[in-house]
Amino acid sequence: FGIVWMVAQALMPAFIGRAIDEGVAANDTGRLTFWAMMLLAAGVIQAVTGIFRHRFSVSLWLNAAYRTVQLVNRKASQLGATLPKRVATGEVVSVGANDVAHIGNSVDALGRAAGAVVSFLVVAAIMLWTSRPLGLIVLIGVPVLLIAIGPLLKPLQQRNLAAREMQGELNNLASDIVGGLRVLRGIGGEEVFHQRYVVESQRVRAAGVRVARLQSVLDAFQILLPGIFVVFVVWLGARFAAEGDISPGELVAFYGYAAFLMLPLRTATEFANKLIRARVAAGRVIAVLRLEPEITDPATPVAAPRGNTLVDSQSGFVAREGSITALVCDEPADSAAIADRLGRFVPGDVELDGVPLADMSVDTVRRRVMVSDTASTLFSGTLRDELDMTDSGDTAVLTRAIHTASAQDALEALPDGIDARVEERGRSFSGGQRQRLVLARALVANPEVLILVEPTSAVDAHTEARIAERLRDHRAGRTTVVVTGSPLLLDRVDIVAFVASGRVVAEGSHRELLATVPAYRRTVTRGEEDES
Repeated sequence: FGIVWMVAQALMPAFIGRAIDEGVAANDTGRLTFWAMMLLAAGVIQAVTGIFRHRFSVSLWLNAAYRTVQLVNRKASQLGATLPKRVATGEVVSVGANDVAHIGNSVDALGRAAGAVVSFLVVAAIMLWTSRPLGLIVLIGVPVLLIAIGPLLKPLQQRNLAAREMQGELNNLASDIVGGLRVLRGIGGEEVFHQRYVVESQRVRAAGVRVARLQSVLDAFQILLPGIFVVFVVWLGARFAAEGDISPGELVAFYGYAAFLMLPLRTATEFANKLIRARVAAGRVIAVLRLEPEITDPATPVAAPRGNTLVDSQSGFVAREGSITALVCDEPADSAAIADRLGRFVPGDVELDGVPLADMSVDTVRRRVMVSDTASTLFSGTLRDELDMTDSGDTAVLTRAIHTASAQDALEALPDGIDARVEERGRSFSGGQRQRLVLARALVANPEVLILVEPTSAVDAHTEARIAERLRDHRAGRTTVVVTGSPLLLDRVDIVAFVASGRVVAEGSHRELLATVPAYRRTVTRGEEDES
C-alpha cells in the first residue's frame, strides 16, 4: 500500500501536464475531461491506499514493538534467576520503554521508504522518456544527495549508542534508589543519592543534546539539499521549455516532479535516521536474547519421584517429607546459597527422594519445589489474581492462606477487599503487609516442597507468633523448609538444622540446640547472652 500510495502521488504531475498539453493547449474538452478523470482516479487511489497504508503501518509498528516485548518477556521467564545476575533492572526498563519504540518506528517507516524508492524510479523513468538530460540529472542527483548526507549517519549512530548506554545506567540508578528508598530515609542518605542522580541525569542530558545537535544538522540538510536540487531542476526545465525542447505541460509536470521529489528524499533520510536508532535498540534487545540460563534441562529428563525428602549433599542439609525443617546458618550467604541450590536456581548436588534435581526438567522442579524469598514481590492487578496464581477460583483456599499469613489487615484496608487492584510492586502496602501477602501467595500455591526464606523478617513479634503457630497446621503433611533466625519460628518447627562454615553441624529442636550448641545460641540470639 505504501508503494501504490506514493506512486499514485508521483503520477499526478504527469496527468496535469498531459491535461495542459492535450486538453488546454489543444482546446480539446474530451482529452481535458479524460485526464481530469485520470487525476481524480489517482487521487481516490491515493486516498484509499493512504488509509490502508496508515492502518498497516500502525499494525506493523504494534507488531514489531510488542512482539519484541513478548520475546524479551519470554526470555526473561526462561532466564529466571539468571536475568538479574546478568542484566540490571534499569537496562530491562530501557529495553521495554525505549528500544521497542525505536524498533517499531523503523518498521513503520519501511513501507514509506519502499514507496519512496519505487516512486523515485517511476518519476525518473517518466523524466527520461520526456527529456533524457533531466531524467539523468534526477536519476543520478538523488542518490548523490543521499550519499552527501551519509557521513552524518555514522557519528549519529555512535552518539545514539552512547546516549542509550547512559540512559540504561541512569535507569539502573533510579531503580536502586526507588528500591532502597526506605533504607535511604532511615540512614539519611536521600540527599547523597539525590545529588548522584542529578549528576548522572545531567550526563544523560548532555549526551542527548549532542545527539540533538547532530540530528538538527541532518534535518537541515534534509531540507536544504533537496531544496537546492529542486530549484536546479525547475530552472533547467524552464530553460528547456524556453528553447522549445519540452512543452508547457511538460514544464508544469517537471515542476510537480521536482516538488514531489522532496517527499521521497525526506522519507529516505527519515528511514535512515530511524534505522540507525533501531539498530542501536536491536543491539540491546539481542544482548538480552543471547543470554542463556544457568540451569537448563538435561538431555533426557527423568520422571519426578513420589517422595518429597530434599537433600543437599554439599551442606548435608535434609528436609524430611511431611516435616517443617528450619535452616539456621552462621553466615547469611550460606543460607541464600543453600536455598538457591534446593530450588535449583544454581547448580548443586541436590536430590529429591533420591533423584538428582539436575536429572529432572526445570519445569518439573518448579512445580514440585517452590522458593519464596525476600526478593519476591507483588505485581499489578487484582489481589485475588495476585494470590491465586493457578486461577483455581477457590475463595476458601485464599481465605485460609490469608489467615495463616495473618494478612487480614491488608484486606480490610482495601475498599474492594480481595478484589481490589494492587499497585505495581504492591506500593500501597507496608513492608510487613507485602511480606505477608507474598507468604499467602506461596501457601495458596500449596507446592509439595515449599522453601520460605525469612518469611517474617518485616513483621512484629505478635504477628510472627501467630504465623508460626498457624503455619504448622497449614503445611501439615507437606515438606516445608524455613530459612530463618527468628526464635519464634524456630521454636515451632519440627527440627532445626544448624549450618556452620557451609556444613550442617547440629540438628535437633530449637531448645535442644540452645542448650547444647553455643554457636547456634550466639547466632539466633545475636550474642545477647555473651554480652550479659
